[in-house]
Amino acid sequence: MTGMADLDFWKPGFHDHLQIQFTGLPVVVSSDIDVYDLDLFDTDKELIRTIHKSGAHAICYLNAGAWEDWRPDADAYPRDVIGRDYSGWPGEKWLDIRQRDKLAPILSARLDLCKEKGFDGVEPDNLDGFQNNTGFDISASDQAGFNIWLAGQAHSRGLSIGLKNDPDQMDELAHEFDFAITEDCLVEGWCESAKLFIQQNKSVFAVEYTDRITSLSPYCDLARELGLTPLLKHRELDGYRSTCD
Repeated sequence: MTGMADLDFWKPGFHDHLQIQFTGLPVVVSSDIDVYDLDLFDTDKELIRTIHKSGAHAICYLNAGAWEDWRPDADAYPRDVIGRDYSGWPGEKWLDIRQRDKLAPILSARLDLCKEKGFDGVEPDNLDGFQNNTGFDISASDQAGFNIWLAGQAHSRGLSIGLKNDPDQMDELAHEFDFAITEDCLVEGWCESAKLFIQQNKSVFAVEYTDRITSLSPYCDLARELGLTPLLKHRELDGYRSTCD
């Protein structure tokens, strides 16, 4: 366990309204948003200060399980930890998360930057490499160990942390993470995997995309029944958002 109960840090409220925006900048700060999920590298301190002044909070997005060739620290990754292409995402490749000793300095520096910029939490992406064609023999146990380590690193910096997808390990990891972010779980029918987060009164932000559905309306009753906070976004994660409210 990471000892979360012993630490005092912000966590998303159960019914907080989320905005995720990585493109279509600048970000417009609005009174109806409680939490902003923004790119770690592309977001400056001034925007985070503005968000805090509005009474909202900010989460930094960082890619924990895959390498991106356009990031300023891309050259810091040893060649032997970089695996196969991440299908559908040019310039992105899976990482060998078993080699935690080599990844730890890089990811620790990213979390330090997240804290330094004033973010309140972190959304680490690609925490389910063990279920993908990474080029490495990553086991479920390897993945769970890496994810728990990452949660501990975030908590040691006073940052809350969300579990991104990884439905098969949600029950195992719910006690280690402070909230969850799912993608396409309503459309694909696996939202109940997050039930332990709901039972622990932790927010589950169910992000759906307009390339799969045009409206959340058919799913709103189910989302309310399950206790999810649904959000409809364009896949490119620009300023567009739609909810069930």
